[in-house]
Amino acid sequence: MAMPSLLGVFAHPDDESLFSGGVLARHADAGARTGVVTATWTPDTPRGAELAEALRILGAGRPRMLGYADGGVPHSAPGSRRLCDAPLDEAVGRLVAHIRRFRPEVVVTHDAYGGITGHPDHVHTHRLTTLAVQAAGLERLYPDAGDPWRPSALYLATHPHSALDALGELARAGKGMNTVPDEWISATVDARPWLERKWAAVLAHRTEVERGAAPGLLAGFPQAVRERILGSEWYIRQDTVSSASSRTELTV
Repeated sequence: MAMPSLLGVFAHPDDESLFSGGVLARHADAGARTGVVTATWTPDTPRGAELAEALRILGAGRPRMLGYADGGVPHSAPGSRRLCDAPLDEAVGRLVAHIRRFRPEVVVTHDAYGGITGHPDHVHTHRLTTLAVQAAGLERLYPDAGDPWRPSALYLATHPHSALDALGELARAGKGMNTVPDEWISATVDARPWLERKWAAVLAHRTEVERGAAPGLLAGFPQAVRERILGSEWYIRQDTVSSASSRTELTV
């Protein structure tokens, strides 16, 4: 069975590699169209260049960016609003345009917690994506953003309660641990066959490694610990098309 086209939507450069690097690499290797929309930063910043390198490693094409500022870094998008301050209709419309241009069968984004750390930009990107996935299929919404397109499914990158043991080192490093009940998990992806590329993509975000953010914390762990943290990816599925005959699965 051919793998579905896949578009990731994430808040910051590096989120795509940390949360869905395995899925992106796996789909790209199987010949599926893959891409990533990043809500914050701009292509002409150092982190924009790092994102381009990470996407090249993962086979996810060129950067696609909404152009808003990171909530804590105003210079990430000079002259632009912070993501969480932008008018909701404007931000959803920008994302709808990307969805209609790419026409993915599956969209992947942050869960409602905003992942294990609960970063406000992650939480808001979840909200924008859930709205945009629905709006993209309605011809009377954002008519100037392209022809309507309705993805078959939305998958939310998350972590189950049972992953807490593997994530323990991050908790001890001061990261929040927002996890969901195991029975909520729709797909568990074994990322180990693509772990070398996933880790190379994480390291491409050199700015975050150097300042000791999540990529830097992971770089300081022993390889076995790092592989335990990054070797699995978990997703909650939300169907957007009700017909069973059109059900599109994220390959696990």
